[in-house]
Amino acid sequence: MTFDAILTHPRLKLFLALSRTPHGIIDIATPALAALLCLGHFPPFFTTLLGLVTVFAGYTAVYALNDLVDYRSDREKVSAGGYGDGEDYLDGVLVRHPLAKGVLTLPEGMLWAGGWALVAMIGAWLLNPVCFAIFLAGGLLEATYCLLWRVTPFRALINGIVKSLGAVAAVYAVTPQPSIIFLIVLFAWIFFWEIGGQNIPNDWTDIEEDRRFKARTIPVKLGPARAGMLAMACLVAAFFLTFLLVWISPLAFGTLHLLALAGLGLWLLLLPVLRLVNANDRSQAMDLFNKASHFPLSVFVVVLVRLLLF
Repeated sequence: MTFDAILTHPRLKLFLALSRTPHGIIDIATPALAALLCLGHFPPFFTTLLGLVTVFAGYTAVYALNDLVDYRSDREKVSAGGYGDGEDYLDGVLVRHPLAKGVLTLPEGMLWAGGWALVAMIGAWLLNPVCFAIFLAGGLLEATYCLLWRVTPFRALINGIVKSLGAVAAVYAVTPQPSIIFLIVLFAWIFFWEIGGQNIPNDWTDIEEDRRFKARTIPVKLGPARAGMLAMACLVAAFFLTFLLVWISPLAFGTLHLLALAGLGLWLLLLPVLRLVNANDRSQAMDLFNKASHFPLSVFVVVLVRLLLF
């Protein structure tokens, strides 16, 4: 079997769907960005290669863990007709929740998640034992986040922490004693972006099912109008933190780069969330989620251009 045939194999696509790999690949840009901004230059080749493998394995394992822990609640939603495929939604590019739909078995999902978790742990340990500890903490927090689905909307705070930990680990992978101020700003930037651009709009797309099953998400608890305002507040904070983050980085940025960051923030964060607040519409929540998912990647591209061309 050729490599192309392996990549297009129907069973592999189901495993990639379990780990939301299209989204995970985009997410890899966030820890890569954190490492570049922290150093102000490219890390050594071996560190870069090992880091990329570790980050891919980590995101693949944690996204799969989400579906494993949520298996019963997802099955309930699927039985009620939820989680349709084929929508213009980043997390639905492949099959949404293949475990809950019965196209993958639980043992298969556990083996997939466990195998990638092992790769991530080995890579994290080789990079820095601190990264290993952060990965374990992230997995535990992700499981806790899933278990609080019917308990409290404050579980979103855990989600923001989990997303931030990957970037924090990347910083420790390239420098053993990073700036505490840089870590705080980096953490806050990703935290607010995750809550406003990922967590709230993602839960908004499932608001009807969540109400039916008595889930305690932010859109269910606060209602669409107030949830939209909270998302806007978080994304405004993330927008301004972007400039603080690049300002405290040892890498100097010119006016052109800053204008590019402002334009990207306006296009991918502020305008979509403004449309959501005005419309209170599920399609606008999907649009915000899709666009905001690409914001760290877009910042990474600006930083990469700065390093390569200026």
